[in-house]
Amino acid sequence: MNTLVFLIPIALLLGGLGLAAFLWSLKSGQYEDLDGAAWRALNDDDDRPGPQSLHR
Repeated sequence: MNTLVFLIPIALLLGGLGLAAFLWSLKSGQYEDLDGAAWRALNDDDDRPGPQSLHR
């Protein structure tokens, strides 16, 4: 029973931190363009040049 005195406030604190992080991500616009992020993940076009040879 004594351990519940410590575990319940710790669980509430961690839940509150998770909720605060979620609300911060909503406020900062993390979930604005979900379709664009999905298409960028599937895009195969690589604009960067390939690895260059060391022996020129």
